[in-house]
Amino acid sequence: MNIRIIAVGRIKEKYLQQGIDIYLNRLRSFCNVEIVELPDEKAPENLSPAQEEIVKAREGQGIRNTIRQNSYVIALAIEGQALSSKALAEKLWDLKFNGRENIDFVIGGSLGLDKETLNRANLLLSFSKMTFPHQLMRLILLEQIHHIFQIK
Repeated sequence: MNIRIIAVGRIKEKYLQQGIDIYLNRLRSFCNVEIVELPDEKAPENLSPAQEEIVKAREGQGIRNTIRQNSYVIALAIEGQALSSKALAEKLWDLKFNGRENIDFVIGGSLGLDKETLNRANLLLSFSKMTFPHQLMRLILLEQIHHIFQIK
């Protein structure tokens, strides 16, 4: 299985990067995993809704340009489907057994994902109704992917 995490923004906190590195190393024995880090758009604090949409659209274009053509795309979105770890594991194994080896997970920037990127996704996945920092979501996602390989 070839897993890519396409994420907007850089990891700035050392402790998050250390955790990410630990899970990347653990996952290497189970699958090919790669993080593709895209630049976030610079945006002041008090954006209008229209300006927020422009920022998300610019970030979304970069994301869509990075998604592999033959990938199954799972976008992390608060409005997505909440799955248990077991249900997500079953979904990924079903994809694998049906010949879908390339999975692209997408994590948007601090404003989230634009509509075009959400529409491109094959699955919208919600980890919670709560909002998490997008950098922290990389670590949480990697932990869950690792957990999935423990479930099998």
